[in-house]
Amino acid sequence: MENFGPELIARISAEAPGVRLRFVQKLDKDSAPLRDGIVDLDTGVISDTTGPEVRTRALFQDRFMGVVRMGHALSQGEITPARYAAGKHILVSRRGLDKGPVDQALNALGLKREIVTIVGGFAGALAFARASDLVATVPERHTGNLRVGMYSFPLPVPAPSFTVSMLWHPRMDGDTAHRWLRGCLLDVCTRHGSDA
Repeated sequence: MENFGPELIARISAEAPGVRLRFVQKLDKDSAPLRDGIVDLDTGVISDTTGPEVRTRALFQDRFMGVVRMGHALSQGEITPARYAAGKHILVSRRGLDKGPVDQALNALGLKREIVTIVGGFAGALAFARASDLVATVPERHTGNLRVGMYSFPLPVPAPSFTVSMLWHPRMDGDTAHRWLRGCLLDVCTRHGSDA
């Protein structure tokens, strides 16, 4: 929403004045909101909790990166795994987990990072990092607009890339308005890809 939403809203407003988009908070990766018709279109990473009936279309590839405020110690010099791990970190976890793939990569090198706080979304993580000495680890393309004015850097440890997709229930396949909305979202995300 924060990164692609403004352009999507502008496109929808230009092509179909009067159409209103409602963005809702995603509490988990469950497919029930799509199945129950509460949500018409979802975006995210396909997982084992995605219902087998759900239709998907890849939007873009993404990868995690580190982000700190300008002037932070990590905004200067080489960022080694040890320097990265030594910082105080924000972990993003909708489910409240206290570690993720980055922690596994650090552990493989005999390193551990100090997680000071856990937040439910990337916008919150970046808000904390912007106003403190905390280090956020966020997806590069997903957070492009939110990172403006901050120092971003490639992670000094291996982290897998992932595909962000749009998801919908099969009953919406033939719906003309829904197909149009899916096309708008795909176009907006594809166009952002050429800027990244």
